Amino acid sequence: MTPVNAPHTEWSHTTVLLSEAVEALVTQPEGTYVDGTFGRGGHSRAVLQRLSPQGRLVAFDKDPAALAEAARIDDPRLAIRHASFGDMAAELSALGIGRVQGVLLDLGVSSPQIDDASRGFSFRADAPLDMRMDTTRGETAAEFLARADTKTIEEVIRDYGEERFAAAIAKALVARRESGDPVRTTLELSALVARAVKTREPGQDPATRTFQALRIHVNAELEALHQGLKAALALLPPAGRLVVISFHSLEDRIVKTFIAAESREVYDRRAPMAPPQPLRLKALARIKPTAAEIAANPRARSAVMRVAERTAVPC
Repeated sequence: MTPVNAPHTEWSHTTVLLSEAVEALVTQPEGTYVDGTFGRGGHSRAVLQRLSPQGRLVAFDKDPAALAEAARIDDPRLAIRHASFGDMAAELSALGIGRVQGVLLDLGVSSPQIDDASRGFSFRADAPLDMRMDTTRGETAAEFLARADTKTIEEVIRDYGEERFAAAIAKALVARRESGDPVRTTLELSALVARAVKTREPGQDPATRTFQALRIHVNAELEALHQGLKAALALLPPAGRLVVISFHSLEDRIVKTFIAAESREVYDRRAPMAPPQPLRLKALARIKPTAAEIAANPRARSAVMRVAERTAVPC
């Protein structure tokens, strides 16, 4: 049994907030835990080190490359599921699991996905404009841009990329498509956005927000986050932990709002004399990487980890 063997990948990945996340998550070594995004297994390996022989870890990932890495871990306590963490309730039910002591969600795209140019996540190398985390199914970014109307493209880039030039970018994309030469590669998209975006924050590539938006849309990331948070709340018993690591404001806002909403007592206006519905979560911490971690891994600089604990008994 070798739960802690190092990841074997062509593209390296440094797990962000590794010790902090595992410390916050694992409070009962004999319990069952969820790693919602296996990635290259940094958090999963550390969780397995903390678990007792009776403990169990169920990890999720949509990326076939992540599943191949998980298959290298020879540990009967680990189960890997080729699925989104948004579907964790059904997946755990299929395994006969109705309660877990902790859920960890490490959101966003991983370093190996960015660094592998063929995946189409990066504007720093030319590749087909794919952006799917699960390369076995679904629509690519290029296919979305080849069919969507101007309004839909603008909404995606504005809402998921917080891009103030979304209208100009969408119009340019559709005009190019109608000319008979639709955008098909990462560098084609990057160049088009650079022409449409007139100003940009110092040090940021003009295409950054557009690439983020298309990736989030293609992978339905925010929808999965909403579903995963609700599923986690239903699965956690009292004192169970929810740990979420976000890398941009859209994700963190959803997590912060969810925890805040579930940390308030709710009164039924139809029955003003009835006792309030008790709060279901208690916010425990908001943690940022240390200066030393950011210096060693610059991609950690935008990370925010929120920790909450289940309070009331699940209904």
